[in-house]
Amino acid sequence: MTTDVSSGGLSLHDAARAQGVTFEREAVPEDRFVDANGMTFHYLDWGNPTAPDMLLLHGFAQTCHSWDFVALAFCDRFHVVSLDQRGHGDSDWAEDGDYSPETQQADIAAVVAAVGLKDFVLMGLSMGGRNSFTYAANHPRDVRALVIVDAGPQNMRSGSQNIRSFVQQEDELDSVDAFVERVLKYNPRRDPVQVRGSIMHNLKQLPNGKWTWKYDRRLRQPGGRRFQHNAAMTERLWGYMESLACPTLVVRGAQSDIIALDTADGMHKRIPNGRMATVEDAGHLVMGDNPSGFEKAVTGFLGEVETSE
Repeated sequence: MTTDVSSGGLSLHDAARAQGVTFEREAVPEDRFVDANGMTFHYLDWGNPTAPDMLLLHGFAQTCHSWDFVALAFCDRFHVVSLDQRGHGDSDWAEDGDYSPETQQADIAAVVAAVGLKDFVLMGLSMGGRNSFTYAANHPRDVRALVIVDAGPQNMRSGSQNIRSFVQQEDELDSVDAFVERVLKYNPRRDPVQVRGSIMHNLKQLPNGKWTWKYDRRLRQPGGRRFQHNAAMTERLWGYMESLACPTLVVRGAQSDIIALDTADGMHKRIPNGRMATVEDAGHLVMGDNPSGFEKAVTGFLGEVETSE
């Protein structure tokens, strides 16, 4: 599920160039930690602190590094902060197993306040996309523009099952290469060299020498205190679309098996100031599958927002 960008033998910047990502400076993020909502959260700060703020939220079973290409492309114009959400990466895992949407919303609000983000661009993929549009609807004064990436009120069953099947496999393997093979089987669009480099951000070696994912395994167990799809929740999430006050871009991967075209189209039509972009040659993990196409879509949208202000 990782979409991070460093690749074996290539620096982040060379890997970005190889993928067609444009950037003005070879920025290197700083690892930072902040105490918020009773937990310690890890995030990457990409510098440029006097620029407008941008907050990036990764998808389920990913880390803040999933946004590295995007952060590199936009950190010359924005103060980019990419967050490890609870239970992921180097942020704390919930001792009580609480990964409910309500708790994640409280996390975001607490991190925003602790880091001092104001009037920021909010961008999220999948789980992070759902968290993003929910937060923006409930905190209209905080968010100047919103980018929802392959996330919505309802998912296609086939894609959801693919993700479930992927994350519920044996999570302790003998080598990094074994995880690379698993990722490529799930997402054959990726280059093996890129996958091997990127996956290192989302793996850790155990005392027994084996490797495992760097997220709380309770997140992938059926039930529990986490997001549950049901009719009431779906209706509630659709209601958020009409509550969004900021300019919003709905981004969908052309080959997504998670967000149907009619769902994305319905979202942008119900959002008062909504736009929609389809990124070709991309599945659900849009900004990793086609980083240059994603960059172009978001750059155009943010340019419109700046022009209208």
